[in-house]
Amino acid sequence: MSVHRVVALVLPPQSTFELACAAEVFGVSRPGLPARYDFEVCAERRGSVPTLAGYHMAVDQGLSALAAADTVVIPGWQHSGQPAPPAVIDALRQAHRRGARVVAICSGAFLLAQAGLLDHRRATTHWRMAAELADRFPGVQVEPDTLYIDLGDVATSAGSAAGIDLCLHLVRADHGAAYAAQIARHMIMPPHREGGQLQYATHAAPDRLPDSLAPVLDWAAERLHEPLTVDDLAARARVSTRTLARRFADQLGVSPGRWLLRQRVTAAQALLEESDLPVETIATRVGLSSATNLRRHFHSMVHTTPATYRRSFGRHTSGSQPSS
Repeated sequence: MSVHRVVALVLPPQSTFELACAAEVFGVSRPGLPARYDFEVCAERRGSVPTLAGYHMAVDQGLSALAAADTVVIPGWQHSGQPAPPAVIDALRQAHRRGARVVAICSGAFLLAQAGLLDHRRATTHWRMAAELADRFPGVQVEPDTLYIDLGDVATSAGSAAGIDLCLHLVRADHGAAYAAQIARHMIMPPHREGGQLQYATHAAPDRLPDSLAPVLDWAAERLHEPLTVDDLAARARVSTRTLARRFADQLGVSPGRWLLRQRVTAAQALLEESDLPVETIATRVGLSSATNLRRHFHSMVHTTPATYRRSFGRHTSGSQPSS
């Protein structure tokens, strides 16, 4: 399998966290995990680049590195209110025209907008800057309450940890859910947050902290093979279904039913990748009862069939082709 080349374009003063989001997912070698990405950093000019953390970093690649990138990452842009250097805009447009995937984390969306890559398209950024992005670039369809948006050739994310969510999502798209889950496990990160989730939880009353959903989520994740319902989750949390739905909306931005269905489909993806089990068996193991039910929900969420997904990402070899 060919290695996918990811190049992060840094812009002074560079945010160290946004850059680390991409570097941690795409650039770290992990024991027992095959390397699927080659990660590099470039700048408009080679040399010393200041960071927001008060130190400088040495960058030995210029804009020419973008000419061979499969994915270009813009890990934030602190001068988003100013015109970008013409050479940067030109290199970014050329990479996109050549077929490179262009990814913006947080304020990096402003650079993509200046380059015209978001014209009449959906995009997101940190919720604090969403109104500014929409005001300065009225042709961009800004979605402020979204973690990330992947349009295939262009992707944008909200700020901070949402950059990791987007990078893990791209790994899933490139190499499947099981490979992405292994990276997330090394990072002690949840393997998947849907892009449509809210960027931040609503505020609780000042005299009361919200009850964490973590215990019930962990409990449910270990029992996907069982016929769990929203009522079961509410009973486990010792709250009414209405209260549970409110907590899911506040903390995750999705309904309990949607969350549970996503966990089942994600578990099915891993089994399709790592086993030769028939789809009917997989459906039973993830609690979707039948192959027909699995195919319907799988296509709705993954936008392909289990058979096609297995052909793309399956790692199991056997003498016969499993039924899908």
